[in-house]
Amino acid sequence: MSHHVMTRAAGLDRLAGFLSGPGADYAAARNTDPGREEAPTTSCLSPYLRRRLLTEEEVARAAVSAFGERGAEKFVSEIFWRTYFKGHLETHPKAWAGYRAGREAARVRLSDEPGLRRTHERAIAGETGIDGFDAWAAQLVADGFLHNHARMWFASIWIFTLRLPWELGAAFFLRHLRDGDPASNTLSWRWVAGLHTRGKPYLARRDNIREFTRGRHDPAGLNEGAASLDEEMPPREVPLPPADAAPDGPVALLLHLDDLNPETLPLGAARVMRVAGLLVSAEEACETVRAADAAAMADALARAAAHFGCPVEPMREGWAGGLPVATPYAPVGPSADALPAGCCRIRRDWDERAWPLSNRGYSRLRGAIPKLMAP
Repeated sequence: MSHHVMTRAAGLDRLAGFLSGPGADYAAARNTDPGREEAPTTSCLSPYLRRRLLTEEEVARAAVSAFGERGAEKFVSEIFWRTYFKGHLETHPKAWAGYRAGREAARVRLSDEPGLRRTHERAIAGETGIDGFDAWAAQLVADGFLHNHARMWFASIWIFTLRLPWELGAAFFLRHLRDGDPASNTLSWRWVAGLHTRGKPYLARRDNIREFTRGRHDPAGLNEGAASLDEEMPPREVPLPPADAAPDGPVALLLHLDDLNPETLPLGAARVMRVAGLLVSAEEACETVRAADAAAMADALARAAAHFGCPVEPMREGWAGGLPVATPYAPVGPSADALPAGCCRIRRDWDERAWPLSNRGYSRLRGAIPKLMAP
């Protein structure tokens, strides 16, 4: 995965390759992790989707035009999980705050408890002796990527067999994943732990791992009968924060890593006169992730300059020259935390329609997919 160029053009190439190749077998093959040496069974589009170099909508629609509604159904449903997690975190922002507080509390425990510290060090170094787990830890650090099924197995073994705090595992992923996303990552770890769907953990099973790695891994000693984690106060639902209308007339456009698709932003009657980029990687992101973020931002700024025919500025005091600042809506996470006050936050129609259906379990949004995809 490490050689993938973080540009929109590279993402479109990858999409075309998926649609003409493995895409047709996606529903049947997607759960198999073929390992690093074999061709992937999934689209590997997540690093592009995470930064919206490609939008969920264009990828979902491309799949439907390639395979028809029935043929694309499973893939489109997987794309909507990403939209669902974003909408769910928007309506449960305490899940993000709780993850960060839990991570800091777990780090205090690491300094106080030598046994826990040793287990944690062995886990992130891939030296636990658990078949599969150690390979995935090494692959995550080397490639910045793991097959989705391997992520679930890894998180489950981390939580239930190694009994490490889930927040430290989520932090390990965000440090290294080139598609690391605050919503997908936090809520997937919570889901595995049995906190997202309360009392229903995802338990990694030896026979499942053996089957879906085609016998490459066969881990003994997994805790296959673990009870779900519990929390005193699940994150409360809050109303979806409203977006802003695009201002009329001249604006300065501020791009960030959650939406690098300025050409398709619904700007209404706004006229973009200058553009800047706000580059805020995940806290503690490794060099590979930072490089991917920087490359994606550079690509988006170059496209914006060409599309709007205007100068691109580094983000600094006074860059907007007194113009009102418009920005794509930043969902809960580092970009949203770093946005300057007073931006007009413009939400895409896709999010506007899907996020309100994402406040509970996924099935509600899944049931609405045909309506959301209707032309």
